[in-house]
Amino acid sequence: MEGFVPFGSGAYGAVFGLITFARGMDILSTWVATPNLVLEGNPLMKRLGWKWAIPLNILLCVLFAFWPLAAIMISTTSVLVAARNFQHAWLMRSLGEENYRSWHVARLQETRVSLYLCCLLGQTALTGGVGAALIWFSLPQLVPMAIGVGIVSYAVAVAFYTLLSVWRMRRALG
Repeated sequence: MEGFVPFGSGAYGAVFGLITFARGMDILSTWVATPNLVLEGNPLMKRLGWKWAIPLNILLCVLFAFWPLAAIMISTTSVLVAARNFQHAWLMRSLGEENYRSWHVARLQETRVSLYLCCLLGQTALTGGVGAALIWFSLPQLVPMAIGVGIVSYAVAVAFYTLLSVWRMRRALG
């Protein structure tokens, strides 16, 4: 599992299935939460839209299935992102994308930014800590280490895209 696997092998098929499922769940959860991508935090995904995001993800799955450790890292991050999306997707859908965004912005405006940032730091630091502990205690075993890296990557992505969203919102409100 350390190196690359040949196309068409059983290992390639298993890794391709894993990463395709994980990326598919990320895409499905995004669609359930924000079908018009109004609430999408990733500017690249928002710019690509559904027309290009799906083919690009299929290509990435085909390519990363050759490299199992990278595929495990990406898959771990993807299923955690999907779980986070599904957590609030029902509320986003029931309110509608624009209404949810307005509601969310109003809640942020009523909250001290320091409290919000401390809560974000707590969430991402605790999640990242689990990933870091998994990395630390799994070495030299590479698969658990790759899962740990995926968890840390998820924590970094949540922090980055949430901060980007808050920064854009605060800049727009001026």
